[in-house]
Amino acid sequence: MTQLENWRVRGSYFEGCNCDAICPCRSIGGRPGGPSSFGICYGSLSWRIADGHADDVDLSGLDVALSLRYRDDISPSTPWEVVLYIDERADDAQHDALAAIFLGRAGGSVAQLYGPAIGTVHAVRRPRITLEHVATRKRIDVAGYLRVEAVGAASEVGDVRCGIPGYDHPGTELYGDVLESTDGTMRWEIRSPRRASFATDFDYRADAATERR
Repeated sequence: MTQLENWRVRGSYFEGCNCDAICPCRSIGGRPGGPSSFGICYGSLSWRIADGHADDVDLSGLDVALSLRYRDDISPSTPWEVVLYIDERADDAQHDALAAIFLGRAGGSVAQLYGPAIGTVHAVRRPRITLEHVATRKRIDVAGYLRVEAVGAASEVGDVRCGIPGYDHPGTELYGDVLESTDGTMRWEIRSPRRASFATDFDYRADAATERR
């Protein structure tokens, strides 16, 4: 495992899942979230790193995505099954640092937020990743593996919070209409309006003190 002492990554965040919008796991108006809509949750998360480093390795300008699946119709919920996708432009040092950070193995924010939920890591892949976090239609496109799209606000700006970027980063719920994974380890396809999506910013760091619900 890559050992990192001083790291920080920050930028924009966008995700989509199979739940109904607004995703019931979100915090709304300070109220804690609850179980997923259908008892089995699957979807994809994405991060565009505007500014970042891990020790002396520059991580700025790179993209990361992660697919996940878990069940919460049983107690306790099952650990997440995940596939991590790291920007093909990353060199070996950047790749290793990003894998350690976004799988929660480097400690810090991720280990406090969603890292403990990760169980099986099916694969860490290195594809071409195209993210659109700014335009009205948000998009995740991981070549050969994933596509997620969303358009139209399902909440007011700042009304909704999510534990993955952190509850101290309020954002906007969106209506997702494309959710597709053709990865051999995890497959699904939904083309239906009003699926759950969410956009905000993120700031993960080695020495984080994060707000949790």
